Amino acid sequence: MRMKIAIVALVATMGLSTQSSAQAPTPINVSYQPSLYWALPFHYATVKGWWKEVGLAPTFQTFPAGAPQVAAAQAKSWDVGGMGSVPAVLGAARFGLLTIGLTNDESKANAMMVRGDKFDAIQANPALLKGQRLLVTTNSTADFAARSCLKKFGLAQNDMQFVNLGQAQIVSAVTSNNGDIAGVWAPNTYTLQDKANAKYLCSGADAGAIVPGALVVREEYAKEQPDNVAKFLAVFLRGWSWAKANPAEARTLALDFYKTGGLEVTPAAMDQEFALRPVFGLDEQLKLLGRGGGSSTVDGWFTVISAFMTDVGTLPRSPDPKAYITDEYLKRVADDPKLKAFATEFDKH
Repeated sequence: MRMKIAIVALVATMGLSTQSSAQAPTPINVSYQPSLYWALPFHYATVKGWWKEVGLAPTFQTFPAGAPQVAAAQAKSWDVGGMGSVPAVLGAARFGLLTIGLTNDESKANAMMVRGDKFDAIQANPALLKGQRLLVTTNSTADFAARSCLKKFGLAQNDMQFVNLGQAQIVSAVTSNNGDIAGVWAPNTYTLQDKANAKYLCSGADAGAIVPGALVVREEYAKEQPDNVAKFLAVFLRGWSWAKANPAEARTLALDFYKTGGLEVTPAAMDQEFALRPVFGLDEQLKLLGRGGGSSTVDGWFTVISAFMTDVGTLPRSPDPKAYITDEYLKRVADDPKLKAFATEFDKH
């Protein structure tokens, strides 16, 4: 009799398992910017089939920069995604976007660059920047880095003429000798090095500016689908975990991803991407976002960025980081044994 009961229970369990695996994956709309390093985990997950493993079926929305990506959030055209910290603050202030994790530290990857024939003179005397045009995408991490660099050089914000252009337009202008100084983010930095012999005058890191990338979610979606948000984070974290354990394949897939987005970079440039952009695993993310001491490390980084945005008039006031930065969904990953194991499978212990 006991054996019969056990068999019935086993069959029931198998039925549930079969039923669960047969369920259609849940749609989720993911936004990002093509040919960017921090979006690689999305590509890795697609190639490796990881989305399906957590029961998600993503569709992707791509944008040339963070500002239009933020605007599209208001129309609910995407649910979760990644963007620079500057547009993440903008999205929080205007549309209630939540920052739920970090894509990478891109402080060294956002920089002011100068054409090779102008570089030596300006490096020797940064005061020569006065009155010159700076081609930059406004309300971006490159904008934040460039203004931080001006401050480092002892120059005022209005000492240069800020010309708002998309990154592709900036690259085109500088390579065609229609611009000398640019505020760009990688991999556009490498393109300018290759095509215009441009050189780094100053990066965000050089100016002491921390430039994190943000994983974001629409607040409404987060409230309605918290489990899906946690699964999304687990997939992203798994991507970096796998890349660290498989560096050669990770770079090969990265070159393909960039090319698909319309940008070809050299293997050497890709090596720079991996070298210059620290990424964070689950434990590191929880530590950086944790508020054990009242405020988190990430709170501090975003407070500085918010101050920049109020200084330049983008925002009337700085939003409270505790109102839009949360580790709630990272904790969901950590508290779910299966999801945590999935996210950290390739981590070295």
